[in-house]
Amino acid sequence: QLQLVESGGGLVQPGGSLRLSCAASGFSLEHYAIGWFRQAPGKEREWVSFIDITDDTTYYEDSVKGRFTISRDNARHTVSLQMNSLKPEDTAVYYCAAGAWVVAHTMESEYEYWGQGTQVTISS
Repeated sequence: QLQLVESGGGLVQPGGSLRLSCAASGFSLEHYAIGWFRQAPGKEREWVSFIDITDDTTYYEDSVKGRFTISRDNARHTVSLQMNSLKPEDTAVYYCAAGAWVVAHTMESEYEYWGQGTQVTISS
């Protein structure tokens, strides 16, 4: 089955930074919009960020605005989520998802392919 693979998670202290990457296994991301989601312990999965197919439109959940940046590489092979000024409440499993025709970008049902998730832990 076609899958996405997230990488870059880990343990960092509050105020630190991590850069997550999303890459495709078995297909290209060139023609897919990408969303990042996260799921914290005891909570439902929530939308975090989105980048459209043309790479000229991005959106962020309010709590990460000004701290997180989503981007594509120059060849459009991968999508990254740069996370700065991390807070304990950012602790979650982070997932990337790809959709060929995403309209409602906060909705999980809009995306066709998902990664396995990567753990991000912010702790002193």
